[in-house]
Amino acid sequence: MRKVKVAVNGYGVIGKRVADAVKQQEDMELVGVADVVTDYRIKTAAVLGLDIYAALPDKAQAMRAADIPVAGTLDDLLRKVDVVADCTPKKIGAANKILYEQAGVRAIYQGGESHALTGHSFVAQANYETAIGRSSTRVVSCNTTSIVRTLGALKKAGLLKRARGTLIRRASDPWEAHLDGIMNTVIPEKTIPSHQGPDAKTVDPDLDVVTIAAKASHNSSHLHTWWVELTRSASKEELLAAFRLAPRIAFIRMHEGVAALNSTIELMSDLGRRRGDLWEVALWEDVLTVNGNEAYYTYQVFNQAIVVPETIDAIRALTGLESQAERSIQKTDQALGIAKEFLRSSEHVLMA
Repeated sequence: MRKVKVAVNGYGVIGKRVADAVKQQEDMELVGVADVVTDYRIKTAAVLGLDIYAALPDKAQAMRAADIPVAGTLDDLLRKVDVVADCTPKKIGAANKILYEQAGVRAIYQGGESHALTGHSFVAQANYETAIGRSSTRVVSCNTTSIVRTLGALKKAGLLKRARGTLIRRASDPWEAHLDGIMNTVIPEKTIPSHQGPDAKTVDPDLDVVTIAAKASHNSSHLHTWWVELTRSASKEELLAAFRLAPRIAFIRMHEGVAALNSTIELMSDLGRRRGDLWEVALWEDVLTVNGNEAYYTYQVFNQAIVVPETIDAIRALTGLESQAERSIQKTDQALGIAKEFLRSSEHVLMA
């Protein structure tokens, strides 16, 4: 079997998860990871046996002085791979683009970069085929990914007319909560629409979507509430069926005690998921309400992991490993253990 050789540049919140996911794919090989830090984050990669490279040449000496086994520079790593997943902080990816182009390596950027950087934004179920063979693409942000997944499900079922959503965003990632965040307040974003709606339209220009966002004083997961005008009167069962047919949407239920963001995070840990990751959109089945041609629903977005399967699919698309979205999604989801149900017996757990 042909294996695509992959580099991950940036071993942070997303990068370490992408690296793990690459290692779980039968058709991919993780060649190495690159970073500039000297603290526990990159030292963890060394403990896990990953080959480590200095993302900037002038950082290599400091990394070695911190007992990090540096195998070379980012340039050295790029000479060994077919594709790089750039998981560096916002705007650094844009600066790295010229390095990837000079090395002749295909590149995947994350949602912190602009759509203009690549001219293509990616969500596997929506536009996989348009990414095949491209030199680069941008996997959209966690919130935008969830919007395209859920609205895309309704659109595919012929039910979506327009959608209006409110996002309650987390204040910071858990690992840096001691450095940044807000306490005892909620901060409305000053612009309507917030950036997620327009960003979703970079993937699917036909979406009629507006988003409003606020930042709250918690540090794990985003909460979305949606009002959707349907193309016709429908039943709750029709909407559930549409969501059930779509990839990477899983149902949770208040009456089973999964009543808040922390409940779902605890559930993922109890199920033995690495880092407690939730790759799916976790949609509350018993909250979803349909009234004629209007639907209302709520779901959770685990910001640290939801874009990981999309990044894996983007690797297959750019490198031509797989020509069909459905087959790539199935491969990724089986390798990671992505499901439609968490608390049902095994014969009822459907892979996306």
